Amino acid sequence: MSRRQLLLQMAAAAAVLSAPWQDARAGAQREEDLSDSVRTALTAAVAERAPPGPPDFPSTDARMAYLRWRAANGARLKPRMAEAHTRDEFLQTLWYEASRAGLEPALVLGLIEVESAFRKYAISPAGARGYMQVMPFWTRTIGDGEPARLFHLQTNLRFGCVILRHYLNLEQGDLFMALGRYNGSRGQAAYPQAVLSARRRWQV
Repeated sequence: MSRRQLLLQMAAAAAVLSAPWQDARAGAQREEDLSDSVRTALTAAVAERAPPGPPDFPSTDARMAYLRWRAANGARLKPRMAEAHTRDEFLQTLWYEASRAGLEPALVLGLIEVESAFRKYAISPAGARGYMQVMPFWTRTIGDGEPARLFHLQTNLRFGCVILRHYLNLEQGDLFMALGRYNGSRGQAAYPQAVLSARRRWQV
């Protein structure tokens, strides 16, 4: 990390400390009892720390589709992330983590838009953190117990995608109900509708 990038991150963190609740719309994911098998599976799912690296594609068409997606959404993200390097790292990591969890990247982008407005250091009134507004109890339940790590790009996206996939499994693939569970508003329409509406803006 360059000195300039470090200074930008420090400035962003200072802004969060001075105005911690600004624009963070997350509800409160509810801590639920997990069976030993589910806890073990989720712990393994978040534990791998391999960097995303360039995606590996099965065909030229798949690679071209990714490049079109990245170019289009990089342009859409520019007003929110001014630096090209930051946008590229964010989109590459998001693609990797969403694909790894079997999620549509546009859905994850829509969720982030609603949850944190793409603010890396967002904190909600309920204490949810980062881009995907992950509740700190998850780091105790399936992580290493360090909530501060939820401000790390790949860690936040890894947890958020794994948790959303877990909720989709619990809801037997019902995205509406899974999104409500993610937000702590299961069964209410406002949050799922907001995320699904935002998802459409990120589809290519």
